Amino acid sequence: EVQLVESGGGLVQPGGSLRLSCAASGFTFNNYGMSWVRQAPGKGLEWVSGISSRGGRLYYADSVKGRFTISRDNAKNTLYLQLNSLKTEDTAMYYCARGYPDYESPGGQGTQVTVSS
Repeated sequence: EVQLVESGGGLVQPGGSLRLSCAASGFTFNNYGMSWVRQAPGKGLEWVSGISSRGGRLYYADSVKGRFTISRDNAKNTLYLQLNSLKTEDTAMYYCARGYPDYESPGGQGTQVTVSS
């Protein structure tokens, strides 16, 4: 069974930083590209960032480019997203998803990021 467990969210002031983690199990992690997606209150799912299976290629939505950094540790079956220079519009539930560029519907509980002063 594929399991993706996100963590690391929280409440942070504008301009602050967070590091999200996604622990993967139930599949061969290093065979898959991975994505981070988010859903703001009242809005649909938005793709944020993607990474190739070995981590050599990184992709970002224009809205986060230069502020967020995706990475992975295949030895630990873990995906990361470093969030810097956070803005109020980054407030959302963040999910990791298997696959890039096509990703599967997130099945984890997500981790909430709230940016507010």
